[in-house]
Amino acid sequence: MEPLTEHRRVSGPAVYGFLRLVNVPTAREEALKRSLVEYCRRHELSLSGVFAERLTAVTSAAFVGLMDALAVSGSYGVVLPSASHLGPRSMAAARGRHIEATGTRLLLVRKDTPGRARRRRPGHGGAQAWYDRASAPTLDAES
Repeated sequence: MEPLTEHRRVSGPAVYGFLRLVNVPTAREEALKRSLVEYCRRHELSLSGVFAERLTAVTSAAFVGLMDALAVSGSYGVVLPSASHLGPRSMAAARGRHIEATGTRLLLVRKDTPGRARRRRPGHGGAQAWYDRASAPTLDAES
């Protein structure tokens, strides 16, 4: 008798990651890659590759490579940490249309949801001062 499917190693649908890494520290890059890997693990997807864009050009080799990979038979979609990794709004919209035209899906690890606007914490400055309005306040690092 053969084992059940749950007991066999099967590969999920093939997806490709895309990261826009303009002036991003190595530690942040590694964290973003881990978020893609974890998302794919949780959703039983096979992360077949990650394309990284490091320049602000309208047409990049990374995005062209992604589009070529999506043209391969059996490609399921693109995984992004957030929609901002497609670029500024106008560029992201055009890139989203290109991805949709391939018949594949655009999967976001973190979706930007309406009604969950981000605001600055009173009395805090710097890049770490942002928080979700819907989230509960947390203790400061000194606590």
